[in-house]
Amino acid sequence: MLEKLGAGDDVLHQMPFLKDEVPYNLLHLITGMEQAEAWKTPDGRMLFAATPGHNGWLWLSEDLTEERREALLLELVEHCKDMDLSGICGASRAAEPFAKLYCGSKRLKHKAYMNMQAYVCPKVLKPVKMKGELLKADPRHREVAAEFLAGFSESAYGSAVVPASQLATAEGMIMKGGLYFWVVDELPAAMANIAHRSPRHGRINAVFTPAVMRNNGYASALVAQLSQLLQEENLEPMLYADKSDAASNKVYKKLGFIESGVVAEIRFS
Repeated sequence: MLEKLGAGDDVLHQMPFLKDEVPYNLLHLITGMEQAEAWKTPDGRMLFAATPGHNGWLWLSEDLTEERREALLLELVEHCKDMDLSGICGASRAAEPFAKLYCGSKRLKHKAYMNMQAYVCPKVLKPVKMKGELLKADPRHREVAAEFLAGFSESAYGSAVVPASQLATAEGMIMKGGLYFWVVDELPAAMANIAHRSPRHGRINAVFTPAVMRNNGYASALVAQLSQLLQEENLEPMLYADKSDAASNKVYKKLGFIESGVVAEIRFS
């Protein structure tokens, strides 16, 4: 029988979950949200968390037998029958059967969307002699942040949006204090965000450079600086990259990030 999984639950700080903590770091974030629906097995070998209208995140321990894995997924789908999930994120071995069961029960379709390569940076390798400097975004930067977020949406997800639609998101990121620019000649040349700090990691996202500023190493310099800030807080930097994006993956590896697992994202419609 599944039990409630809450923020800071002991299972999030113990083996076997700790072995896979980097790729499933968002479980720390989601379980702390007010509207989260989250469950665990009593032995901590299956964890699930989601908020309404968003992707669920599912982790299963590798040492589960196939028989128990199938039984747990059936039980989990029953718990999720009244939830409105937009998709599921997890190892393919877990996410794919969950998607089939969940979509079958709700007469939905499912489609593989992206394989996310998780990275962690034990020691940052900073670029040398890079032109520019770090700037923490403040309310004065809401418009340029919205413009960069619109560009990020198109480059990362192929979704064209107008900058005005990103103003609220930009304001929220600025208010949380995690949004930064790399500034060259007083102009923002790249953007990145410290999205969340968990007990052992700091997650970086929304890394973006406008097309006219690319191939100058500005985003690399920015990510390296944010990684150093996190390491000074005794947190390991981590991030996700589209596994099919060879250029981004190469950049992160040059900065000292190492591959730490792959998460499949499957979307429902």
